[in-house]
Amino acid sequence: MSDFPRISRRTLTRTALAGLALSAMPALGLGRARAQASDLDALLEDRVLGDPEAPVTIREFSSLTCPHCRSFHEETLPKLKETYIDTGKAKLVMHDFPLDGAAAAAAMMARCAPKQRYFPIIEVLFDKQAEWSRSQNVLAALTKIGRFAGMSEQTIQACFENEALFNAIRERRDAYSEEHDIRSTPTFLVGEEKIVGAQPYETFVEAIEGQMT
Repeated sequence: MSDFPRISRRTLTRTALAGLALSAMPALGLGRARAQASDLDALLEDRVLGDPEAPVTIREFSSLTCPHCRSFHEETLPKLKETYIDTGKAKLVMHDFPLDGAAAAAAMMARCAPKQRYFPIIEVLFDKQAEWSRSQNVLAALTKIGRFAGMSEQTIQACFENEALFNAIRERRDAYSEEHDIRSTPTFLVGEEKIVGAQPYETFVEAIEGQMT
């Protein structure tokens, strides 16, 4: 993908992560720990907010370092949750679309958490975005959030070193971009309707109601 910046080969370290571009990830030397195929499949399973059988699906393509993505989670998602998700009318499926190395590491850590803690961790990551994403030691800042959520430091470190998970997130991001022509975050698909950016609640209502008729 040419839309994202590329950088020279560098090693992922606790001090260097924040400046890394995701397009360079195959050369970052992330992997001492490689997940077995079954473990990787579990880590990559859809993370669904709401009833998996809900008739309307909202697909969110989001980067955890994206301020507009944070705005959606803070301002719009709570309203959608109250009106549509908690009532079983719609569900939200989160798709990782990291725009930089810090966002990728955060997405990896969230996926390594127990499934029931995934969305609570996502909300903390957005709430504390300005703190961890600008930290001089991004991995340490993320580790602190993960520990607060009940993850062990060993689990978190192994997650950061999971090259298979890292590459899968990168490859999925590229596939989403090609398949759905995604060029910015957040982008949403409600059925076949695309919503680009942190649009107001009413925009999502119109799209969801259109799928219910």
